[in-house]
Amino acid sequence: MKLADIAQQLSLRNLTPEKEADQQAEVWSGHSCDLLSDVLANAPQGGLLVTIQVHLNVIAVCVHAELKAVIFAGGMVPEESVRQKAIEEGLVLYATEESTFNTVGKLYALGLRGKHA
Repeated sequence: MKLADIAQQLSLRNLTPEKEADQQAEVWSGHSCDLLSDVLANAPQGGLLVTIQVHLNVIAVCVHAELKAVIFAGGMVPEESVRQKAIEEGLVLYATEESTFNTVGKLYALGLRGKHA
């Protein structure tokens, strides 16, 4: 499923409209965790992350784990410097007011699965 379609289906706020082409990437897996070492160890390459962490380390970890996007749940939104770093690194960012639990449930309903599913 394309990131842009996921964003539309979940009514996500696009935090990186500059990355329009990257929003056409296909994503079929994801991970949800606020412990970044767990993201490094378990996030599926080419997937997306759902988190409430909004600091710069999230971007570094996602780039290292080769993720395509981050959804910041629970109304969390990163500072501009974090957003700019994501743009530099080619990472698409979205935000939602929905809880992490609800967001992951909706992603699952769309067909996304975790690494071990």
